[in-house]
Amino acid sequence: MSQSNSSHRRGALKRLWRNIHLWLGIGLFILLVPVALSGAILVYHDDIGEYLSTPSGAVAPSKPTDLTLAIANARKAAGDGFTPMFIGFPEDDRVPLTVALRGPAVKGERPVRLTATIDRHDARVLNVVDFRRTFFGFMHVFHENLTIPDYGRSIVGWTGVAMLTLSLTGLYLWWPRRGQWSRAFAWRRSPATSSNLHYMTGFWICFPLTLISLTGIYLAWPQQGRELLSSVAPMTEQQRGGPRAPIMANTTRSPAEIFAVASARPNSAVDSIAYPNPQTGAWRVRLREAGKAEPVTILINDRSGDVSVVQPLSGDRTASWIRWLHEGSHSGEIWRFVVFLSGIMPAVLGVTGILIWLRQRRQRALVKNGTSSVPAKKSPAPVSGAAPAE
Repeated sequence: MSQSNSSHRRGALKRLWRNIHLWLGIGLFILLVPVALSGAILVYHDDIGEYLSTPSGAVAPSKPTDLTLAIANARKAAGDGFTPMFIGFPEDDRVPLTVALRGPAVKGERPVRLTATIDRHDARVLNVVDFRRTFFGFMHVFHENLTIPDYGRSIVGWTGVAMLTLSLTGLYLWWPRRGQWSRAFAWRRSPATSSNLHYMTGFWICFPLTLISLTGIYLAWPQQGRELLSSVAPMTEQQRGGPRAPIMANTTRSPAEIFAVASARPNSAVDSIAYPNPQTGAWRVRLREAGKAEPVTILINDRSGDVSVVQPLSGDRTASWIRWLHEGSHSGEIWRFVVFLSGIMPAVLGVTGILIWLRQRRQRALVKNGTSSVPAKKSPAPVSGAAPAE
């Protein structure tokens, strides 16, 4: 009797989780798939952007770009009121430099930010764009907040919670009965190709999808995530203003001087230079160092020229890795491709899951009406032993 009750409880639990898995996937299909696909597109954003911005037949320059002239040209191309705030140096020397400039805010809105692409040979401006109005800019905004400034980020965060729930419930439903592991990894678990595709791809992608969902939840609520992380690991205090912090109007040193100082470090290449703000009064330079996966950040005091290496605390390093794992950056090409697949697979799983549900509904209707065309032979028991969704 106890064994019968135990089996009944397990069956009821399976039905509960299957129904949660089913209706969560179907109910949020229209939201989950676009968010996931936009993330997949952004995985290779930098590579695609560099390819499109590099002139055909471009070669590496024989000497460093004249940064003073580059900044002057960028400011002229951007127009009055725009202040340079960031210079990017792609790893491939053939790829143009980028200069980010910020303009004044209009009617309380976010300041306009333009990106100027600079030829490395003669420092001329190739083009100037408002990144938010480009295709990839739209993809970034959509993936972060669905283009809904006020509460879109929270919706994306709850989408991550739903994706995490789908991954864990899918793994629970896939889990085979005792002694059926060989059948669990077999392709022919069902006569229908859509079912087999759902079972197999769902299992192999659920682990990275779980990690990407967790990191996405953290990034969707950065303040709450930072508070939680700082409670278990030390983190540096955030600067006021963040990305919107004011930029020093007049700097003592030029970007060319900062580049020369940073380039003097052995086995290093400059990745980016951020202009100082009045609070710190220091240029922030990120370096790519040979043999290190993580970039190294140094601060160069604008007045004294003193150089200091930023030593990230354990919480800061963890926060950086959370972002890198979610983006697929700084983690090798294999992981980046896995992150790309994790953005594609929710669409595959969603479509195959809906097909499975429709097929089950049609079969139940045929059985109920006594018109089922299924042969009377005994069908193999499912590996997971789960009851159909209701």
